[in-house]
Amino acid sequence: MVELGKFERKEFKSSSLQDGHTKMEEAPTHLNSFLKKEELTFHRKRKWELDSYPIMLWWSPLTGETGRLGQCGADACFFTINRTYLRHHMTKAFLFYGTDFNIDSLPLPRKAHHDWALFHEESPKNNYKLFHKPVITLFNYTATFSRHSHLPLTTQYLESIEVLKSLRYLVPLQSKNKLRKRLAPLVYVQSDCDPPSDRDSYVRELMAYIEVDSYGECLRNKDLPQQLKNPASMDADGFYRIIAQYKFILAFENAVCDDYITEKFWRPLKLGVVPVYYGSPSITDWLPSNKSAILVSEFSHPRELATYIRRLDSDDGLYEAYVEWKLKGEISNQRLLTALRERKWGVQDVNQDNYIDAFECMVCTKVWDNIRLQEKGLPPKRWKAEDTHLSCPKPTVFAFSPLRALPLSSLREMWISSFEQSKKEAQALRWLVDRNQNFSSQEFWGLVFKD
Repeated sequence: MVELGKFERKEFKSSSLQDGHTKMEEAPTHLNSFLKKEELTFHRKRKWELDSYPIMLWWSPLTGETGRLGQCGADACFFTINRTYLRHHMTKAFLFYGTDFNIDSLPLPRKAHHDWALFHEESPKNNYKLFHKPVITLFNYTATFSRHSHLPLTTQYLESIEVLKSLRYLVPLQSKNKLRKRLAPLVYVQSDCDPPSDRDSYVRELMAYIEVDSYGECLRNKDLPQQLKNPASMDADGFYRIIAQYKFILAFENAVCDDYITEKFWRPLKLGVVPVYYGSPSITDWLPSNKSAILVSEFSHPRELATYIRRLDSDDGLYEAYVEWKLKGEISNQRLLTALRERKWGVQDVNQDNYIDAFECMVCTKVWDNIRLQEKGLPPKRWKAEDTHLSCPKPTVFAFSPLRALPLSSLREMWISSFEQSKKEAQALRWLVDRNQNFSSQEFWGLVFKD
C-alpha cells in the first residue's frame, strides 16, 4: 500500500517538462533560488543562548537549515530542520511543507504549546489529504494559494503590476495577423498530461473545431527549437518571443480550485497574448480588467468556444478589446492591485523577503505574541486553520459527444479514485493524531480500509 500523494510524486517527478518546472509539476523553481533573509549567525553565539529564543522546527526539510537565528522585525526565532530539538522546551512550532507531509513520522505526542504551520503553494495532486477538513484543520497557521489563508500566496506567480503593463514582448496586431499565415490562432504548451483538471480532453475536442499549435508532450503537433526544449526554457526570452506571436493561448490549470492561479494565466498577460482560461472558478476576482481573458466556463461546449475565437480572430476591433487594458496600461481590478500592494513578500525580488521568509516570520511573530501574553498572565491566543484555507472539489472528467468520447486513461481514472481514497486517509489521520500518540503504518491503513 502506498500513501496517495507519495505515489503520485514518484510518478511525475521524472516527467520531462512538467509545466516548466523540474521538481514536481507546479513546484516553483524559485523555492530554492532565493537569497537568505538577513540572519544572525548562530554559531557565534553560546549554545545556552538558545534558551532565549523560540525554536521553529521544519519537520519537512524544505529550507535545509541546520540552524539559523532569523530576525523577524523586533523578534527572533531559531529555525532548524534538526529533529533532535523535538523535545526541547523552547520548541514552539513545527513547520510543514505540504508536498512532503505524510504519515511516516509526525511530531507526536503534540503538546499544548506546539503549533503546526503548513506551507503549501502547490496543486492538490501533490497531496490530496491536505485538501480535506480533517487534515487542514490540524494546523494552526497556513500559507496556501487561497485568499483565506493566514498568508495568502494567490499571486505567487506574479512579480508586479509593472510586468503586466510592460509592452516588452507585445507583438502588434498587424504583425500577428501576418503571422497567422503560418501559425494557428491558438497555442497550447503542456507536458504534464491528463492531470486532475482533464484539460487534455477539452483541448483534444477543441482541436476538432479550430486549429491549435501544441508544442508540449501533450497533444503535440509542433516542435520548439532544440534549445528551448529544456524545462528551464519556459521562462527564457526565446520561448517568450515564440508564444508572444500568437493571438490566443490555452491557459489550463492542472486542477480546478478557487484561487489556484499559476503562471499559465499570468504569463500570457505579460506577453500580450489573450489567455483562454480554465481553472480557478474565482478567476474573475483576479483579472486585470473585466475584458482581459476568455473564460472557458462561459461556453457550454468547445465548439462554441471555437466559434467565438474565430470571430475575434477575424475582427481586429473585437480582438483589441481584450488587450486594450495592456495597451493603455490600465488595470482596473482593485482587489488585484491591493493584494500586490499589501503582500509581505516579493517574487524574484532581492529587495523583498520571499514568501518562505514571510511564512517563517508570520509563525515566529505569532509565537512571540503568545509568549508576551503569557508573561502578562494572559491566556495565549489559539489560531486554527479553516477548511477554506485549502479546498478543492472532486476532480471530474469532460464528457462530450459519444462519437469523440474517449475511454478513461489510467491517469484520468486515478485522480478520481485518489480523491476518494484521500478522504478516507484524512479521516483516519485525524483520528490517530487526535489520539495524540505515535502510530504505525499498519494502524493507519487498517483505519483507511476499515469496512
